[in-house]
Amino acid sequence: MIKYFKIFIFLCLGFFSSIMLGQENDGKIRILFIFDGSNSMNAQWEKSSKIAIAKRLMTQTMDSLRGLENVELALRIYGHQSKILPGKQDCSDTKLEVPFASANDNYQKIINEIRRLEPKGTTPIARSLEYSAEDFPPCDDCRNIIILITDGIEACDEDPCAVAIALKEKNIKLKPFVIGLGLDTSYLSQFECVGEFLSAENEDAFKSVLKFVISQALNNTTAQINLNNINNLPKETNLSMSLYNSYNGKLMHTYMHTLNRFQNPDTLSLDPLYTYKVVVHSVPEVVLDSIKLIPGKHTVINIKSPLGKLNLRISGNDNPYNGINCIVKSTNQNSILNVQKMNTNKQYLVGSYDLEVLSIPRIKFKDVKINQSKMTDIVIPLYGSIQVNKSDGPAALFLKDKGKNIWVYDFNEERSIENLNIQPGNYFICFRSNRSNSIAHTILKDFKITSAQNINFKL
Repeated sequence: MIKYFKIFIFLCLGFFSSIMLGQENDGKIRILFIFDGSNSMNAQWEKSSKIAIAKRLMTQTMDSLRGLENVELALRIYGHQSKILPGKQDCSDTKLEVPFASANDNYQKIINEIRRLEPKGTTPIARSLEYSAEDFPPCDDCRNIIILITDGIEACDEDPCAVAIALKEKNIKLKPFVIGLGLDTSYLSQFECVGEFLSAENEDAFKSVLKFVISQALNNTTAQINLNNINNLPKETNLSMSLYNSYNGKLMHTYMHTLNRFQNPDTLSLDPLYTYKVVVHSVPEVVLDSIKLIPGKHTVINIKSPLGKLNLRISGNDNPYNGINCIVKSTNQNSILNVQKMNTNKQYLVGSYDLEVLSIPRIKFKDVKINQSKMTDIVIPLYGSIQVNKSDGPAALFLKDKGKNIWVYDFNEERSIENLNIQPGNYFICFRSNRSNSIAHTILKDFKITSAQNINFKL
């Protein structure tokens, strides 16, 4: 089988019969790391090699697990004992290098084994998973976790799905999470029977997802955050969320809300000791406080956040870098929610908004409705442009509107030439030269401008 240069991590949460029956588990957490020592781990990845990055992240992970009470660690390595020869590979090359012991006793032993590892062999994933069932000593109240780190898919023509079934028959339930760097998911159907896939495109993303996986392993309380639409269905997504400790305000987690491949809100693993405040960074933000979790139970957190879109356009101009912005406020509120560029669209909570387009002159829209899953279009005319050449002196631009003078702009007294983009309409410029000290020398210059028209003035 062709070997793909990708990196995956499987998190296999193994629950013995007490967990499978829904009872709470207060026993030990046992984490078995299965580490890839195959030859392909020597391949270049970003500015280093895959093995160097994996070693560094493993060392950091061991340091984070050091000192945790009620946690035991073990290490199995595969592909590190036999070199691949032409037409031959050792599919039994898998070994438990560090048997289970407390995190304090084993973290340095695991680091040492990882540091002296020299990748050389093949990738027997299925067989390593099969043998891992014997790595866990008998225990009636343990939560067993397998974390498999590998740079390729099964290379020995064996079936991980069959292994998953065999482990389930031994009362170990597999729930893997797969992390792939530059992952091509087209060939991963063989893993659908045992897990869910996550991808990381660079080392930083890999580090973040590995941290997330460890959090899932250590915390056995799960939650999902439903961002509900106007019909109370959890269909909104792609909003960032911050989770805080309700009591002291400390930031605990930051996530981008995601719907999984089944179009359900993705599952989080949270520490049930805390009471949480969730801030959904919609516009405006939605806050839900005093969220309590029940240890060992799945909690559904419902947050009403129906969304629609506001589309701001300049007629006849689709360039988003036009320099014109729009202030967005909730209707009859003074605080600014957002400053949105013209020729862009943005999601907002369903509701009414007041808009002020920072064109010349400014254009205001009152009580603009944003509706569920709809696009609200706001279109302003294409501006024209004027170039004003003047001597030193004060000058102001006014819009003529229903018999009134509406001030629009003060020209810079120290600049002899100014260029402005202004909305279509009837205007005049009021000017007096600094060489005159008589009000009688006030000059009024009337003009009309249309979209895309260019006018030059000399005052």
